[in-house]
Amino acid sequence: MTKILLLSKYSRLGASSRLRTQQYIPYLAESNIDVTVAPLFNDAYLDTIYRNKKLSKFSLIKMLLSRIAILFKAKKYDFLWIEKELLPYFPAFFELLLKMLGIKYVVDYDDAIFHNYDLSSNKLIKSCLSNKIDKVMKYSDVVIVGNQYLGDRAKKAGAKNVRIIPTVIDISRYPAENLTEKNKFTIGWIGSPSTQKYIVDLYETLVKLNNEIEFTLLLVGATKDIIEKLPGLDVQLFDWQESLEVIYINKMDIGIMPLVNGPWEFGKCGYKLIQYMACSKAVVASPVGVNIDIVANNQCGLLAKDEQEWFDHLLELAKNQPLRVKYAENGRKAVETTYCVQQQLPNLLASFNLALT
Repeated sequence: MTKILLLSKYSRLGASSRLRTQQYIPYLAESNIDVTVAPLFNDAYLDTIYRNKKLSKFSLIKMLLSRIAILFKAKKYDFLWIEKELLPYFPAFFELLLKMLGIKYVVDYDDAIFHNYDLSSNKLIKSCLSNKIDKVMKYSDVVIVGNQYLGDRAKKAGAKNVRIIPTVIDISRYPAENLTEKNKFTIGWIGSPSTQKYIVDLYETLVKLNNEIEFTLLLVGATKDIIEKLPGLDVQLFDWQESLEVIYINKMDIGIMPLVNGPWEFGKCGYKLIQYMACSKAVVASPVGVNIDIVANNQCGLLAKDEQEWFDHLLELAKNQPLRVKYAENGRKAVETTYCVQQQLPNLLASFNLALT
């Protein structure tokens, strides 16, 4: 049996940790792989961050020390599976130490976290840590990334093995939805407080659209204060819950993923789109990064580069139900054949095999 120590950033409550690593664990067990999970940050930490509360320094220090302590057990495992980095805002000392001690590790990225350092407004962070993630990648045995932008960075850093595995859903949680007309057209978005700003950026376009058609804006995972930033719109707000997210998405007619065209956004892996597609929803997205590949290659929706295109595409899909159905069917098919754990598991196993050789 292969034994892996998963050093995730969060517990299952954190989307990146849940999707990039932890949702694979039951399937890895079927392949005789035992995964021990040791998150850096606990649920209380995430709750504090999402509620904009102050985190106690004692709690943070305790979590960091726990991460260091568990590294002393690293040799009990065949290799380590690290999400992003061992310790944020610390030099890559511990990753270098692992390499020097001959302890193998696989590192996974679904975000351009290197920009935390090389684009930091803090001069000290920028000068000391600009190349930190490049070193983490270089010292690793395998770098797994969610898109080509991240992969290019890993190759430039000198990583010896780079594999692209998209961020995907577990299709067993997403039964095929029967498309039915709803009483009121519903435009939906799912995300977190850190990304709800992109919805606010669409406000003027949504107001303009509201003058043409009657619709509900369904938001999952945004904070309550977003309603104040969207006056005049019919907003339904739901707290994110893993057990209910599919139910919420199925209330939508189309799903949207607005982004700005920036370096951080190039690192996004389009997971919102995959969720909409899995629920047989047509999508509208900004043509940024991997969004272009997902939407254009699979003909599952429309790309909107500016306010006028957002208005035109949302209005077109609202009025053209057959077109929505076509995009929805294409999207669901793409998920079944590519964007699900069941299809990507062999890629993950192949990545692990590289680390073991």
